[in-house]
Amino acid sequence: MILRGLYDTPEIAAAAHDADRVREEYAHLVNVQNIRCRWQDNVFTGECQFDAFDPIIDLSPVCRGLAHDPRLFELLATLYGEPACLFKDKLIFKMPGAKGYGLHQDWIAWERFPRSFLSVLVPLDPADEDNGCTLVYPGYHQVGPLTPTDGTYRELAAETVDESQAVPLILEPGDVAVFSGFTPHRSNPNLSDRPRRQLYFSYTRQSDGGELRGQHYQDFHQFLKAKYAEYGKHDTYYA
Repeated sequence: MILRGLYDTPEIAAAAHDADRVREEYAHLVNVQNIRCRWQDNVFTGECQFDAFDPIIDLSPVCRGLAHDPRLFELLATLYGEPACLFKDKLIFKMPGAKGYGLHQDWIAWERFPRSFLSVLVPLDPADEDNGCTLVYPGYHQVGPLTPTDGTYRELAAETVDESQAVPLILEPGDVAVFSGFTPHRSNPNLSDRPRRQLYFSYTRQSDGGELRGQHYQDFHQFLKAKYAEYGKHDTYYA
């Protein structure tokens, strides 16, 4: 689902300004050992560059306000047929050259990972095919998990989906896009000269475990530390 103009221009401008503030004020957090940070290779230089803060709402009160906005919760309640709960939140900067993400589903078979998981994209910049907008593959969410349900994150093979069915989520600031945690999606590199800053919020049904955000991030951090340790990185931390 794409809903045009849920947020007005001043609201998104304030969030974009706060995203810049966070990037500057919390520059000391940008470290490869900090598991709050996400990274992407630059397709032009090969450099590993900073890509996202996950989570974000504790750093940005403006982004926190968007994540808990009554208009968004009203939309989610309509989709769920009951109240929604925030589960996860991140701010993806996707600077020029950022590689993008491979084909995957957001849902992972963890014990406390609700199947009612929905992803909500809130662009702070125009998102288009030049700067690597998200591409979704509708209908596959009805199948459920497309990888083994053993708790391991895996990308999907390209042949899992019909590429002709890909829908680029071309969005303007103020729009929102909503899709299931079982919807396969990916993004191409940002080949433009402009960033593609985008808030990425995730929600679940209230009846599907209630307020699970705190517990999720505890589980997620344990997962990340174990994954890094597999590659010999034992000095990771969260800040």
